[in-house]
Amino acid sequence: MRLPEMLIEGRLVQRYKRFLADVELADGTVITAHCANPGAMLGLNAPGNRVLLSASTNPSRKLGYSWELVDADLPGGRQWVGINTMRPNALVAEAFHERRLAPLAGYTVLRPEVRYAKASRVDFLAQGDGLPPCHVEVKNCHLMRDAGLAEFPDCVAARSARHMNDLAQVVADGGRAMVIVVVQMQAERFDVARDLDPAFDRAFQAARGAGVAVHAYRCRVTREEITVAEEITVT
Repeated sequence: MRLPEMLIEGRLVQRYKRFLADVELADGTVITAHCANPGAMLGLNAPGNRVLLSASTNPSRKLGYSWELVDADLPGGRQWVGINTMRPNALVAEAFHERRLAPLAGYTVLRPEVRYAKASRVDFLAQGDGLPPCHVEVKNCHLMRDAGLAEFPDCVAARSARHMNDLAQVVADGGRAMVIVVVQMQAERFDVARDLDPAFDRAFQAARGAGVAVHAYRCRVTREEITVAEEITVT
């Protein structure tokens, strides 16, 4: 996925109220950017970090900039990390249409935002001739506390736990369900941050035990693009 051209570099002043970030630009101007990320962003929101912003072309938007990437000092070294949680679904759709998601081989259609269960929407419903429909939930991951280990979630994620329960029910009812974890950084393996949200861990493990497939993919992240790359181990 190509990022918007002419990303604007600055230094993070502070991230606050979850969805706001003050950024100092090269000329000393401080602007407020939209932070499309409801998580804690552990290890990513240190004041002084280099960040890249995209500029909106929508004149009706209250905030004219969106925070896209951060140059974070993570275990194992500094790297660009994607923090915009609006990107992973599009990244999965792109990889699917380019036939780069082996777990969904044979499926030809990816329908977004399909209602299911009592009050949920699945990110995608994969369909293909001769194949059972597959409910696909996408999770964004950008937490790294140990070198090479990507973790999710980075805070309490009650809604995500509900998703795990709903997917487990899909399998119990005879359907197929899958979780795709999009790791917006370089990592070698994935695990649940069970110390940060034990309830999600219980729901996640129960879903896997019920037959919900889990796949994690690391991304190549540069100043120009984010691309779903290799599948990594789910521990």
